[in-house]
Amino acid sequence: MTEQLLPSVEFVVKTLAHTAIENEKYFGDLDAVVGDGDFGYSLARGFELVERDWDSFDRTDASTFLKKVAVVITSRIGGTSGPLWGTAFLRAATVAAGKSEGDAGTAVAMLRAAIEGIEARGNASLGDKTLLDALAPATDEIAHQAELGSDGPTTVRAAAGVARESADETAKLQAKRGRVAYTGERSIGSVDPGAVGVAVMFEALADTWPAHFEGKTA
Repeated sequence: MTEQLLPSVEFVVKTLAHTAIENEKYFGDLDAVVGDGDFGYSLARGFELVERDWDSFDRTDASTFLKKVAVVITSRIGGTSGPLWGTAFLRAATVAAGKSEGDAGTAVAMLRAAIEGIEARGNASLGDKTLLDALAPATDEIAHQAELGSDGPTTVRAAAGVARESADETAKLQAKRGRVAYTGERSIGSVDPGAVGVAVMFEALADTWPAHFEGKTA
């Protein structure tokens, strides 16, 4: 079943922003284990600006809206997070171009475009201990649930479960990208904060999806 794309995108971005701000200390504490601890701070500051400028964003369509979010994220989030998250939103916007409606397949296409953007911008791959190690498996799960014909709440909850499990598994990996890569084998044993951030965001979406899209399917 298709949905109006712009309201769905707005809901997702709003949830991500709220989650990033609410979990600033948690994400920062995770990053401080072997990193510089600025992940939570940087992400929260960027999404605070998204919330601040929310009413001024051009809502001609979902693609235009996402491009505006990408500009704010890229220009205002410090470190490596800004370019990566900004690129993700921009690539998703490209897929959304010309679409007024979308379904789970649209979501998967947007997420996979975002993943490809992150891979290219960060020169990262699965197994490098980055947010990709949670985002890619969660996206695959959304595609799987779509094949099963699952409804929206079931699909998002399943994706959240996979994202959390995958994020926890990053503790076994050695970081190969970002500043934490300089710690070498010391990075083994702690989870990747970006991957955990993705899991927490999916969990927030799973918690709020049923009420927001009551009676609708993915």
